[in-house]
Amino acid sequence: MSTPTARIALATCAELPDLDPDDLPLVAALAERGVSAEPVVWDDPTVDWGTYPAVLLRSTWDYSDRPQQFAEWIRRVDRTSTLLNPAAAVTWNIDKTYLRALEGAGLPIVPTIWLDPERQMDSRAIHTRFPAFGDFVIKPTVSAGSRDTGRYVAGETQSRSLAIMHAKNLLGVGRWVMLQRYLAGVDTVGETAVVFIDGQLSHSVRKTPALAGPYRKGESDEGPFHREGVQADATASEAELSLAQRVVDALPGLVPGVDHPLLYARVDMVPDDQGRPVVLELEVIEPSLFFAHGPGAVEAFADALVARLRPSGA
Repeated sequence: MSTPTARIALATCAELPDLDPDDLPLVAALAERGVSAEPVVWDDPTVDWGTYPAVLLRSTWDYSDRPQQFAEWIRRVDRTSTLLNPAAAVTWNIDKTYLRALEGAGLPIVPTIWLDPERQMDSRAIHTRFPAFGDFVIKPTVSAGSRDTGRYVAGETQSRSLAIMHAKNLLGVGRWVMLQRYLAGVDTVGETAVVFIDGQLSHSVRKTPALAGPYRKGESDEGPFHREGVQADATASEAELSLAQRVVDALPGLVPGVDHPLLYARVDMVPDDQGRPVVLELEVIEPSLFFAHGPGAVEAFADALVARLRPSGA
């Protein structure tokens, strides 16, 4: 093992002060490469972030509760340290309205209707935007995991009433709302997550569906800290790999200030009604990277991170 010659912070949250278990092998892999990696809680007011030459975002999973505070922290850290991923990509990725940018670039996303809180929509106006059949999902554009998210049945009066109430409650506190059809392929195929390291495909996993019914306060408040579904090793299809690569390749043209591959990214996809993959989410802030399911992924990640710590031309 090398004697540490560099020091970085692995930003996490108070609920996971010692990191998520999936990230722990990264600490040892970095130590072997001469980098001392220290878990640090992102909103700890006693931390002097300027003492860390680099800060890697890992388990900051409570940021969606305080997105403005998190964005301000990101910008503050970016002034004193090398932030991984960079601040421009992170702040762009906080609000899921980034999906509109992906769609505008010709990338297929889960069909989405966006509800603006400034429009002060009444129950009837919300109701008219619901699909006529099938299941659908309501969630805020700033969230993590299944927090504040519910699944509803278009053909059931009681379910539609609950959906209206859910949407009104979110809009009433100034939150943008996403209304998406629940694609049936999620129940049969699952959700595919493709992980990229330094712009290159690393590995993929498949997750089983976890969203069962209407949102009820308290039931999904575990949010990102709750392990939803089951992650399993999976080989993504050629179509999934192609779409995921297109998403990653498009980022420099979509995010100002991002002109090179990100250290890490995860593209989550589900099949549409014709079985074709569509983007559910793009994660470049603090996604689980499922290192345990990617042979050699921890080592590749550590190598890519160390390369970013070297002075230009070294």
